[in-house]
Amino acid sequence: MGALSRRKGAAWERELVHRFREAMPGAEVRRGLQCRSGEEVPDVDCPVLWPEAKRGRQPNVRAALRQAEASAPEGRIPIAVIRDDRAEPFVALSLEDFLELLREWWEGRAR
Repeated sequence: MGALSRRKGAAWERELVHRFREAMPGAEVRRGLQCRSGEEVPDVDCPVLWPEAKRGRQPNVRAALRQAEASAPEGRIPIAVIRDDRAEPFVALSLEDFLELLREWWEGRAR
């Protein structure tokens, strides 16, 4: 991976930190950096989710989601946050995880 690609990816992760902080005021959200212990961390460390951020000409959505699923610990929802160059970003997650989020939201609104 070239320096330009690394800078683009790091800038995308920083942008996501700001966007997640806006959506979850008061939550601890920061860029995840690889720990020296070899323990996996998400690209953006935030409550509930385990985001894998990809940006580029045509990022591989399925590979990004597989990467998030492989490293997400129990209790965290793996997602891929994708931004194609010159396009709107989007999120991919498994149908089961989406339905669980939907169930929790639906039950929470009835309270």
